Amino acid sequence: MPLENAEILAACAFFSEVDGASRKRLVRMAVRRDYRKGETIFREGDPAPGVFVVGSGLVRVFKLAPSGKEHVLHLAGPGMTFAEVAVLGNFPCPAFAETLEETVCLLLPVEPFMRALRDDHQLSLQILSSMGVWVKSLVSLLEDIVLRDAAGRVAGYLLQTQAEQGAAISLPGLKRHIASHLNLTSETLSRTLRRLRDDRLIREDDSGLVILDAPGLRRIAEGYFPRI
Repeated sequence: MPLENAEILAACAFFSEVDGASRKRLVRMAVRRDYRKGETIFREGDPAPGVFVVGSGLVRVFKLAPSGKEHVLHLAGPGMTFAEVAVLGNFPCPAFAETLEETVCLLLPVEPFMRALRDDHQLSLQILSSMGVWVKSLVSLLEDIVLRDAAGRVAGYLLQTQAEQGAAISLPGLKRHIASHLNLTSETLSRTLRRLRDDRLIREDDSGLVILDAPGLRRIAEGYFPRI
């Protein structure tokens, strides 16, 4: 049964503090968009169409160098947003967005969304708070790339992705997107996951990846790998 617009917004962390009349206004302006696997949602330099909220599926937001090399900035799954920075900053899309599987998004079109922010001061404050969390996440990613080795980056990513203890993590079908996001090669990511399996910190099977030892992964994320 397809998710309703209100359900998709209710599951979105970026809008978790928005309620009452402000939430209803966002629901009214939301436009449902259905995408096929591998479909381009927007390209770098396009005018920002609005804020996207993922209801189901997976979207990769990536930069493309003149050499053709890609770097994944963001993997947006259910409950996550993208293009919010371009909308709030009033500048063109700074990256590409493409679906990795069949995906349903809500689009909050730029004009009614910005009008709502101008009219509703409480909504503006709530969005400002969410942007603070987004910036903190970006700073953490930069710290990972600069200060952590491969094992630390992978461990940190798995801990952030884990929904609950013992729940399977469904990684994208092409792990190279995760490798790109963590600034690793696909070979390094595979080798690191194998080390984590060998040390019985994680398990991989048909259902996905399961964290067996969260404290152990946390130690690795902090720079302590138990075995070389």
